[in-house]
Amino acid sequence: MANLKTKYMGLELKNPIIAGASNLTLDIENLKKMEEAGAAAIVFKSLFEEQIQLENLEIHELLTEYEERNAEMVTIFPGSIKKSNYPVLHIEKLKKAKEAVSIPVIASLNALSEASWVEYAKEIEAAGVDGLELNFYTVPEKSAESVTDIEKKQLETFLKIRSAVKLPLAVKLSPYYTNPLKLIADFDKAGANAVVLFNRLFQPDIDINSEKHLYPWSLSNSEDNRLPLRFAGLLYDNIKASICSNTGIFTGNDVIKMLLAGADAVQVVSTLYLNQINVIESMLADAARWMDSKGYLTIGEFRGILSKSRAEDALPYQRTQYIDFKMSTSAILKKYRAIS
Repeated sequence: MANLKTKYMGLELKNPIIAGASNLTLDIENLKKMEEAGAAAIVFKSLFEEQIQLENLEIHELLTEYEERNAEMVTIFPGSIKKSNYPVLHIEKLKKAKEAVSIPVIASLNALSEASWVEYAKEIEAAGVDGLELNFYTVPEKSAESVTDIEKKQLETFLKIRSAVKLPLAVKLSPYYTNPLKLIADFDKAGANAVVLFNRLFQPDIDINSEKHLYPWSLSNSEDNRLPLRFAGLLYDNIKASICSNTGIFTGNDVIKMLLAGADAVQVVSTLYLNQINVIESMLADAARWMDSKGYLTIGEFRGILSKSRAEDALPYQRTQYIDFKMSTSAILKKYRAIS
């Protein structure tokens, strides 16, 4: 009988499926359903410093709206300094989440300033969670900011967090770096316990009729898993940190693909929205069935056998352009009706 146990960021997991951070993980009842369906761990909804700053600004504008409207008045709220209660409420929810389930609960943090990263990391650690996922990314707005400056700043921030907390730390990155492999290797050397491939970032759209921006949901599809699949295969045997594949993982077959490439675990979100939380149960059943059909008793017996370091054919990891001698051009043209 297949044993699906794996190890991720130093945590012993009963299987490789982790419920990724989303609005679903804010609800205690959803967390219980995820555990019941078989999720091995849960990443709680991220704490966003941007939201804290926005709420602080809104509070400030509310409190200062009537200032100096009378020559004898400076403020109608003398001596009051109000700040967003969002971080406190978030930490309280984290504590309740940890109490509600028996599987590991991993916090998630999106901060901006170096001081905030460290401050919130300490508060999250005090909540008693099992690990912390750090979402590092940058939005390219200024052409003058160099690649080296951006990556150096992120590494320096990580090192300060690493020295401030004892929690296992995962680094969740976007694929939009000049050389993600080099940056991941640097985080690995700096003490990251895991790397998550990849963060699915918000991308705006435009309504051409109203000529306004849209803010659509950005759920993934199965084909999106090819990028994390490739990078899992490139990283296997090359870093000490655990490898977690994220994006486009919908079925048990998708889970097996990631493990064959070299991932230790996967995170799922979109499939929970589209197929409901109990899809985890069928994913695990399908993965176990595949292992039984192949005669594998443990994940360790096949994990990484199709990585770059172990695969007989390294071509999938060396070329990025379409290769005609590996693909049937006429077949794909016929499939999409480009030719009769």
